Amino acid sequence: MRRRYSIILAIAAAAGLFSVSVFAAEKIKGDFAEIELLFQHSPVAPGSSSAVQIKFDLEKDWHFYADKDTTPQGMSLKIRPTGTGLTFGEPVFPKPTLYFDKVTNKEVRVYSGNFSVFIPFTVGSEIGSGEIKVAISGLACSKDLCSKADYELSKKIEVSKAAKMDVPVFKEPRQSVGGANQNPTTGVGANQTKHIVLPLAVLAGLLLNVMPCVWPILPIIVTRLVQQAGQSRAKSVAFGTAFAVGIILFFVALAIVSIVLKLGFGMIFQWGDQFRNPAFVTGMALLMVVLALYMFGLFTFGLPSSVSSQSGQQSGLIGAVSMGFLAAVLSTPCSFALLTSVLIWAQTQPIVIATVTILLIGIGMALPYVVLTSIPGLLEKMPKPGKWMEHFKYAAGFILLGIGIKLLEATPAERIISVLYYAVVLSVCVWMWGGWVGYSTPKAKKVTVRLAAVVLAVVFGFVLLAGPKTELIDWQGYDTGVIESAKQMNKPVLIKFTADWCFSCKVLDKTVYSKEEVAELIKNKGVIAIKADTTQLDWPATIGLKEIYGEPSIPVTVLLLPGESEPVKLRGNMIKAKLIEHLQSLQDVKE
Repeated sequence: MRRRYSIILAIAAAAGLFSVSVFAAEKIKGDFAEIELLFQHSPVAPGSSSAVQIKFDLEKDWHFYADKDTTPQGMSLKIRPTGTGLTFGEPVFPKPTLYFDKVTNKEVRVYSGNFSVFIPFTVGSEIGSGEIKVAISGLACSKDLCSKADYELSKKIEVSKAAKMDVPVFKEPRQSVGGANQNPTTGVGANQTKHIVLPLAVLAGLLLNVMPCVWPILPIIVTRLVQQAGQSRAKSVAFGTAFAVGIILFFVALAIVSIVLKLGFGMIFQWGDQFRNPAFVTGMALLMVVLALYMFGLFTFGLPSSVSSQSGQQSGLIGAVSMGFLAAVLSTPCSFALLTSVLIWAQTQPIVIATVTILLIGIGMALPYVVLTSIPGLLEKMPKPGKWMEHFKYAAGFILLGIGIKLLEATPAERIISVLYYAVVLSVCVWMWGGWVGYSTPKAKKVTVRLAAVVLAVVFGFVLLAGPKTELIDWQGYDTGVIESAKQMNKPVLIKFTADWCFSCKVLDKTVYSKEEVAELIKNKGVIAIKADTTQLDWPATIGLKEIYGEPSIPVTVLLLPGESEPVKLRGNMIKAKLIEHLQSLQDVKE
């Protein structure tokens, strides 16, 4: 399949076959795309500014390439407008999405689904009717087919002094698509980010008070502050405000940490771009799993007793501020996972938005103390601590797992299963670290158990998360024509029947076909190496496995040797010695 796809891709790119050429029209419906041309204003006034919108609606699994550097022959999506008396600006493209190209074995940027390209233009001084033409070209591909596309859209436009341009059909291009105001990582505009994130930050701060570490002591703290104020309501409000300032100061410290990380890593290493790196995204996804396990209670994050014992040792407004700061610190054993997630998210945002968001979380956490010290009677109406707090904490853990899964969307498809396997192993290691030992566990046993957990995590990390190695063997796709041609020319053929879902096949690759000794023999003996992928039931290799070679299961390696009427079949993954024996019996290829 890969070889066939590569051939189609090469032909489509180089020779222009499988191409689509469509003559000018206002709206075009092709085999894999529907494209429409729209005007922002119609008619337009002389000397005014307007824009053209080209709406794309691609069929499922089809995409245009967005980056000329990663597109065959540089055939990325191109838009060329023309029109008499009009001056066009540069086309404004949407933010591309990432797509893992199995042919080139790397991620490329593509446009898919429903998207629009905008072209701003200014109108000359002449009055009358004209026509705007837009030429569209590029390479469009699905999973197994590519097409060189050439379209031309056209639409008449009137230029009139009486044109009313107060009701545009669509917004200005830079308000609608990725441009200077767009967040490079999330694809959300800065204004949209503020409208969504900032209110959620206050809500997140309020919810921190629901954590089991905070909720039970909240009434105790408020009662103490009210008692210190005596009968004075003004003093009670002042103490509550001072306590809230202490909480906010803790989040100021977090904001400073975020700024340092942003300046130290974000600008030097382009932190936002790291989210386009599959290895980095995998690490972030696994971190979300660990933080979720923390919320589920598989391990804990404790504070030194010297810190926790400082609670309540000072009085007065200064004492209230220090109590607030310490209360925020003492909440970290429960809020550690959420605060870590916030710091990670903050690195993907502009410094101002990230800082304001962190501070708003602090304000949200501090707000109840101001309200309750102002109206102490509300304490009686607060829900009592109970099981519901644990349920809330577990729910937050499941949300973190969901975020981890979402992050994996940027991981190449063939690696996701390995990452999920490792997530299970990592969970076991975390369980060993936090669940197999306790405070009363002897130090020697504690060190042994936790060292074993670390070793397991590291070893399985190398096994399951190691990037794909360069193939030592030049595999060809399964093709009966190639096999028959090799047999007629008395060339030896090795057919490796495999599948993506076959674990034993992966063991076979690691123990046999990744060995230089085997690869050298295959090369020196002139063996035609065929990778027969049987992942799907109706694929040619699957049919050939049963109908031609009579094998019911995989992995199986079939050797077609010169002078032998029957194929040699090596079943399973413990075949290295036998395979080497057969390969060594062949004659070396003459240089």
